[in-house]
Amino acid sequence: MVNHPGLPFTYFNEACGVLRAIEPLNSFLASLCKFTINNPNEGEKRSGILLSPGSKKPETSMDQRDSIILTPKNVQALRTLFNVAHRLHNVLGPSWVLVLETLAALDRTIHSPHASTQEVSASVSRLSRDTSGQYSDFHILSSLNSQLFESSALMNVAAVKSLLSALHQLSSQHISGNSQLSGQQIGSIAFSVERMTSILINNLHRVESIWDQIAAHHLELANCSNPQLRNMALDSLDHSICSVVGSEKFQGISSAPHPSKEYQLVEESETRSFEYAVLSPLVILYSSNKNIDVQMGALKILLHVLERHGEKLSYSWPSILHMLRAVADASEKDVISLGFQSVRVIMNEGLATIPVQCLDECILVTGAYGAQKTDINISLTAAGLLWTATDFIVKGLSGRSVQKANHLNEEVQLGVSTEEGDIPTSEEGVKRNPLQQLVDYNKLFFSVFSVLQKLGADDRPEVRNSAVRTLFQTLCTHGQKLSLSMWEDCLWIYVFPMLEHVSHLASTSSKDEWHGKELGTRAGKAVHMLIHHSRNTAQKQWDETIVLLLGGIARLLRSFFPLLQQLSKFSSGWAILLAFLKNSILNGSKEVALAAINCLQTFVSSNCPKGNLESSFVQSVLDIYELVLQTSPNYKSDSADKVKQEVLRGLGDLYVQAQSLFNDDMYLRLMAVMHLMIKSSMNSSDYDSELGSIPAVQRGILEIISMLRPTTMLSSMWSPLLLELLCYLNGEESPLHRNSKEIREQNSDALANGTKHASVERGHINGSGTKGDTVVGCGWGILFIEKLVPIMVNLFLEAPPNERCSASPQVIQGVGRCMNTRRDNPRGTLWRVSAECFNRVVTDEVRQENAECGSDMNSYRLSRARFWKEVADVYETFLVGSCGRVLSSDVPSADSATADESLEMTVLAVFGDSVLKLQKEAPVEVLQRLVNCLDRCASRTGSLPIQTVGLLPLHCSRFSLGCLQMMFSLCSCISKTSSHPAVSETSKVSISILTKRCEVILGQFLADENDLGDRPLPSVRIEETVCVLQELARLILDIETANALNIPLYLKDALRENQSHGRAHLLSLLPTFSELVVSREARVRELVQVLLRLISSELGLQRLT
Repeated sequence: MVNHPGLPFTYFNEACGVLRAIEPLNSFLASLCKFTINNPNEGEKRSGILLSPGSKKPETSMDQRDSIILTPKNVQALRTLFNVAHRLHNVLGPSWVLVLETLAALDRTIHSPHASTQEVSASVSRLSRDTSGQYSDFHILSSLNSQLFESSALMNVAAVKSLLSALHQLSSQHISGNSQLSGQQIGSIAFSVERMTSILINNLHRVESIWDQIAAHHLELANCSNPQLRNMALDSLDHSICSVVGSEKFQGISSAPHPSKEYQLVEESETRSFEYAVLSPLVILYSSNKNIDVQMGALKILLHVLERHGEKLSYSWPSILHMLRAVADASEKDVISLGFQSVRVIMNEGLATIPVQCLDECILVTGAYGAQKTDINISLTAAGLLWTATDFIVKGLSGRSVQKANHLNEEVQLGVSTEEGDIPTSEEGVKRNPLQQLVDYNKLFFSVFSVLQKLGADDRPEVRNSAVRTLFQTLCTHGQKLSLSMWEDCLWIYVFPMLEHVSHLASTSSKDEWHGKELGTRAGKAVHMLIHHSRNTAQKQWDETIVLLLGGIARLLRSFFPLLQQLSKFSSGWAILLAFLKNSILNGSKEVALAAINCLQTFVSSNCPKGNLESSFVQSVLDIYELVLQTSPNYKSDSADKVKQEVLRGLGDLYVQAQSLFNDDMYLRLMAVMHLMIKSSMNSSDYDSELGSIPAVQRGILEIISMLRPTTMLSSMWSPLLLELLCYLNGEESPLHRNSKEIREQNSDALANGTKHASVERGHINGSGTKGDTVVGCGWGILFIEKLVPIMVNLFLEAPPNERCSASPQVIQGVGRCMNTRRDNPRGTLWRVSAECFNRVVTDEVRQENAECGSDMNSYRLSRARFWKEVADVYETFLVGSCGRVLSSDVPSADSATADESLEMTVLAVFGDSVLKLQKEAPVEVLQRLVNCLDRCASRTGSLPIQTVGLLPLHCSRFSLGCLQMMFSLCSCISKTSSHPAVSETSKVSISILTKRCEVILGQFLADENDLGDRPLPSVRIEETVCVLQELARLILDIETANALNIPLYLKDALRENQSHGRAHLLSLLPTFSELVVSREARVRELVQVLLRLISSELGLQRLT
């Protein structure tokens, strides 16, 4: 009884459908729908009266909390309705609306928590109901509901369109201007949207025919004022577009081959139109809808499409890029960020699949995001994406070069010639990408550079700095792959204009200090975030960009200078660059100046060792350094000093790296610049000097001096260099500055006649003599001189022997003047450093051989005579004139006193062992002066009266005894290290002075002993006398030294005949010994007895018994 009533409906509806009887069909369908669902209204909840699903008002007023009961009759009616829809889907046409209204009600019933499928007594507890049948019926009905729309794939296109139109009608009848919709209305709309999506998924094989209907309805919903409907439409549109683009049908549309060209063109046109249609809703939504949520929804859909299926797109790229370009101009940060995510996907993953005609637009769109001012992080990331683009472009350039080379090889083998640039591609490659051969990678490369150039002038320092880094990083990384013509364009269209423009913006920018963001208040005053002083003005931040530009140019010069020299406009470009660097050093801030100097230093240090530089380039760099230092000697500030110091360092580095390219004139210019800097640092009142450190400029001078060793080609420059340095020790005006023209003429003449060294030496000897009491330094500063002396001595010792011969007198004189500062400043360091350097110089010079000093013996003898005179002057002044050490009221530390005494003894050892004993050519008068100097030092103790000798400091008495022992060593034949006649001359000069000194010391001892009577003698006097007697006993003379003694001739003859001359000196002192026999000092008496026995033995006398 229950199941049979549905059969007539089915048969009758089928007949009406076959006969195309629309009105009877609608009537019977409406009658069938009445039996499907019980929907009680408010007044008839228990009456059981069924309302038609097509009745709008009652449906709108239904309460979702009312119980909905599906009887078996309702279930059977629904099954009948599904059967009718399945069998008559191609003929239902407009009648689909009735079916869909019922199905929408069924969908709400299935999802309602108050629905059931059988009559239940009100007295029965709800928990005790048997729900198995209910859920089984609901599951079957839900499955039938889904299968109906899944079976749309079997319908003809007209039926599917009718079904979509009915769904659209069902949804549209609930949309109104009022944004407040009931849950039932939203449910109906959701039902329509979901079923449209289901139909689309099941009809992807013929999606072109139905897409417009689906897209139109989604656009309609997205433009609604109700946010729930908008979100529903956007989610469904996202799913729909991604499904279509990801379908095999879409891929086939884009790439399937066609048998004929005409058919292919037609299909391509259809494909283009369909691809536009699929993605056009996104463009429409973003451009026409001003709601931010809708715009962001459209951008999210686009992002999903690009992430999942971007490689399948072909013809819609122009509209996509136009849309993304418009997003960059938006004012909302979230919108721009979402749009930029799509740009990142394109630039990172999609460049290889984008049509070539759109690549340039991709770069411009990325540049637009870099230029937007809403989010600085996006701008910085955009610059990085441009770097990614250059990687892709350069790969294309490299691939094209390889392809061209392979093609040329094939031409050579086949004997075929083609015009340059005519590079055929393989048939397979053309099929895969028909536009591949049309890619203009040069244009793309310059598009990137154009964008970077614009970003390089951005008013945000972070953005422009990032653009500058990216531009030069691109050139440095891929420069080897660029042609010369591309290099020309890069430099003249982008690099140099950017340099000029940024420099102009920097010079016209504000110097007003900025205040950081206000953080709050304290004591009624605003508290601002601190900004570092190097970035607190606009101009300083522009200077930072110039520093990056200069650093990039330095990298180009380091890596590509040989290549750049091949450019046709290289000379003019080089002149522009040098002018800019010069202006940056002279007029720029400290940071800009240092960057410009570093650029020159990098250029020199990277190209000179490789032999890439000619003399003209070195001259141009030297010109800049010279001009800068000549222009800035009067600038007195920390930043100016730092710049000068770096210029000086660059000057020294220039000479070290380009020594082979320097000539005499360039070297003299180098020295003139050095002199100018030293002169500008005179009488410095720098705070560094007050703290005991060397000012920055002087430190730079010292660094460069140590680098200025003349090469073999510049050996003639040793004398000017050493004499220049000596002028700073002597406090004189530089001979180079005073008479540079004369020096150049002398150098020129010497090159012609071979007498250069002698002429220069004579000129300086005649014109640069100084007095020993001139104040050292003359304004340079003691600290500077302390550092200069070792540097000068090192250079002197490295000079060729002939140059050293000519300069040695002045070096000895200059170092000696520094040693003499001990008299006025015994606690100073200068005299100590100078004494050590003096020992090195005099030791090395004494050992020089004549043959090493050239062939001009007249000049050599003149120089050596002056040398020995200066040596004697130094020792007399240092050892005798200052009396060893000036007594001071300040008590020195034990370590300091020990160090000073050790240094004095070292000077004494060098004096005796290295000078007097090893000399070979010292004039006799000089030897006499030197030995007399030693004798005067030995007389310090003996010359003092008995009343004060006991007050003599111990170190003075020790030094006096050391000098006395050194005199004995000079006379002894045992201690002689050489048999040279000059050594014997030293002994002959020394012995007569020594014997006189011994007689004076012994006589003074006798006189003091007599004066004191029974009182004891000072220990100093006793130690001195004992030392003399002991050394006399140990001393053994050779024959020549013995002949120099002042003893009777007959004794000399007798000693010579008996060959007993070794103790001859004791005979000359015998009268004094005779008087000491009665001394009260036991040690003295014992030593005298020993000496008398030695005399007896020397005379051959023996005891008679």
